[in-house]
Parts: sequence; structure tokens; C-alpha cells
Amino acid sequence: MLQLYKVTRLLLIKPLTVLSFFEKICIHLKAYKILLNGLLRSRFTSVYALLFLSLWGFSPGLVLAKTVYNEIPENASANRYGDGWSCDKGYRESKGTCVAIKVPANAFPTNKSYGQGWECKRSFKQSDNTCNYIKVPKNGYLDYSGIRVKCNRGYLMVDKVCKLIKVPENGYLELSAYGPGWTCERGFRADDDACIALKVPENAHIGYSGKVWECNDPYIKKKNNCIMPEKK
Repeated sequence: MLQLYKVTRLLLIKPLTVLSFFEKICIHLKAYKILLNGLLRSRFTSVYALLFLSLWGFSPGLVLAKTVYNEIPENASANRYGDGWSCDKGYRESKGTCVAIKVPANAFPTNKSYGQGWECKRSFKQSDNTCNYIKVPKNGYLDYSGIRVKCNRGYLMVDKVCKLIKVPENGYLELSAYGPGWTCERGFRADDDACIALKVPENAHIGYSGKVWECNDPYIKKKNNCIMPEKK
């Protein structure tokens, strides 16, 4: 068992993944010699030692195969924690090797372990493996995303063109992605492209929205008037 301890300590001096092929062979041979000498000197051989020696002597391919498999490919580095390796920045894993990431024109590498490895620059939009320039219309601009086009205040996007919003009398600009881009002032209602004053009947007032009228309490609405409800 002492010999097994020496062999195990020898193999754990350095991770096998960071040694050259020649260094690995030397460690295997030295460990084999230690184990063999221990078995010859001892009258009683350990079952575990015999099993370990059998696997090592008759199946060297198992040990060496794992060693070769863990060889770090070009443009890669051993992981700081655990086994294995990872491709360097600007490269990605493909069939056990690290291939260079092809960054198209008007793009930049992301240096991330996931995704395609690159993104288009601001004012460019991805289409397959290319980055196409985004045409910003007159009176328009790119928002914080760098790819969405919006119109300046007072303009509305219509068929990829920023058109001037015509605000009618008694109306004002409204910041909304929907509608005509304007709304009527309080006490007026929209009618096509105009703002029409509300006709508030007697015993009524303009409601909270400012677009309709409501009857005063305790009056009730009947057609376009406010009347006193009948006593029961």
C-alpha cells in the first residue's frame, strides 16, 4: 500500500493536461517502476496493486488514450478550475479544435462563450452573416438600441418616412406610437382632422377625461340633456 501511495502522489504532482507528451510517458514509467519494485520486495501482494498493475501493463492504451484526448489544442488554454480547456478570445470550439471567429465588416467581437461571437456596430443591423447599414430618414434618429428608427418630436413614421404632424386648432402633440400624433384639449373632441367643442347641457359638467360631459348629481342623462329622475 505504501507503493500505491507513492504512485498516486507522483501522478498528482502536476495535472496531466498541462504536461507534454514526453513528460507524461516518463511519469508513467517511473510510477510503473515504483510499483513493480514494491511488489517484488513484498511477500504479500495487494489485490488492489495487482489490479492496478494489470490495467497498466495490459491496457496501456486506456491510460495514454485519455492523456492524448486531454491534449490542449492550439489557441486554447487549460481551465483554471476543473478539467478540460477553453478556446482563447476570438476563437470558438469546433470538433475538438479552436477555430477563429470570422467577424464581418461593421461588426466587433463579443469575446463571449455563447452566441455567434460578434455583434453589429451601432447603426448597422444583422442580416445572416453580414451587417447592413440602417437608413435613417430625414427628421428621424436611432434610439438607444442602435437599430430602431424613431421620428423627432412633431413627426410621425409613415411608410418609413417621418412626416410632419398637422395639429388642428384646440389640439396639441401627443407622445404616442399610435394614432395621428395629436389629441384635443380639454372640452374638445376629435372629429376627423379637427377638434370640436363639447356641447355641455344644463346641469352637466365636463368629465374627468375632458372628452365627454356628465350630469350633475342627482340628474340623470337622457339623450343630450340632464333631467331630474322621477320620484317613486
